[in-house]
Amino acid sequence: MTHTGKKKYTILAVDDDEDILQTIKGNLELDGYEMLAATDGRTGLDMVRRMRPDLIILDLNLPDIDGIKACQIIRREFDCPIIMLTARDGISDRVLGLECGADDYIIKPFNALELSARIKAILKRVERTTVQDRMEVGDLTIDFKSRRVFSGGQEISLTKTEYELFDLFITYPGEVLSRDFIRRQIWRDSQLYKHSRAVDVHVQRLRKKIEADIENPRIIVTIPGVGYKYQP
Repeated sequence: MTHTGKKKYTILAVDDDEDILQTIKGNLELDGYEMLAATDGRTGLDMVRRMRPDLIILDLNLPDIDGIKACQIIRREFDCPIIMLTARDGISDRVLGLECGADDYIIKPFNALELSARIKAILKRVERTTVQDRMEVGDLTIDFKSRRVFSGGQEISLTKTEYELFDLFITYPGEVLSRDFIRRQIWRDSQLYKHSRAVDVHVQRLRKKIEADIENPRIIVTIPGVGYKYQP
């Protein structure tokens, strides 16, 4: 725990490129994380078992154990979030990484601010789900375990994207989320939405299902010229 009482998270970075490892370590220590580092898969697995980090950044290409295999081993034994770090930009590699149990992935060369934002988003969700299984938002009830939303006991039929949008907003109560941040969190793979108004379209569809008055939304509020904010 820090002197403020807030938990100081421990992150393990596993990458055989020591320059990248030092960059990750330096940047995340500035963000206040306790950092562990390993340059091969076997050492990384040993540190996971001994140190029990709160989150793991795992390179796909390791000299001894393939990152996919290492991810599968970790996932069988522990429930901590895993971000896969990869130089491969192929869709199949990304899908394989997520299917083996990774929570997210980021492609090299990466932006340190983007990695930091991904980590914060994942840890915020971990904090929330460890505290509660359900949340009341006005007349709505969100069940995080089943990923379902109810109003007056009746389930609201949300698409996968609509639920993920709602989940993202309530992860950042009172914070303004830019359209670009929302797009990168919801559609990590797709170039299709890069310069489109897809975020606005999906927010409007979500509002139609959760807002009492679509013309005067009170849950998800538009911040002109920037993005949106969830108002608790």
